[in-house]
Amino acid sequence: MRILAIDSSATAASAALLDDDRLLGEFYINTRLTHSQTLMPMIDHLLQCTRTELGNVDLFAVSAGPGSFTGVRIGVASIKGLAMAQNKPCAGVSALEAMAQNLAHLDCTVCAVMDARCGQVYNAIFSAHENSVERITPDRALSIEDLAQECENYTKPIFLVGDGAKLCYNNERFKSLNAVLPPEHLLYQRAWGVAKSAQKVYEQGGAVSPAALMPIYLRPPQAERELKKRIKGEIK
Repeated sequence: MRILAIDSSATAASAALLDDDRLLGEFYINTRLTHSQTLMPMIDHLLQCTRTELGNVDLFAVSAGPGSFTGVRIGVASIKGLAMAQNKPCAGVSALEAMAQNLAHLDCTVCAVMDARCGQVYNAIFSAHENSVERITPDRALSIEDLAQECENYTKPIFLVGDGAKLCYNNERFKSLNAVLPPEHLLYQRAWGVAKSAQKVYEQGGAVSPAALMPIYLRPPQAERELKKRIKGEIK
């Protein structure tokens, strides 16, 4: 089964093509260019370099959140459009699970964290063992202090991944846990990890139609939160 996967949930953008367990190709860009500038050209070049016709892709996958609201929307919209044109199924996966795939070869607890601003991180905990990751917690938004307190209960070495990893690594409570910061190329989510997670989704019958593919937000966008604050202020 060939899976075309993309990730645009944070600053970096990537696209990958997986043929069963074989990675045919992957593009990764971490620059100041916007996803609307980089994502579709990457997909086009990926298909050209692997000599793959879009119609030969069996499953279209995307990190559907959490993450940047704009980035997630761009990624989901791109995959919906590509899959709809080919009448093929889609799989939306957790960006946190996708980045945990980077450490599947280790025997450890993976603490996936993305900076959610406002003193919080998006987080999920996974157990990595024998080239697979098993979810321990759901995706959620919580404070670094609460996350550090929870991590005191895990016995395996704790590895931090994601754009919030350094925030946690430099936190005093995480330092007392001897948390490990992996090298840069294993730190962030990649489309390869999205494809691996999408394989599991497909095998478990979780693939959906392009029309049914939706972003996953753990909290409302900032504009919506600010509007609610103003409304409450007016009511008072």
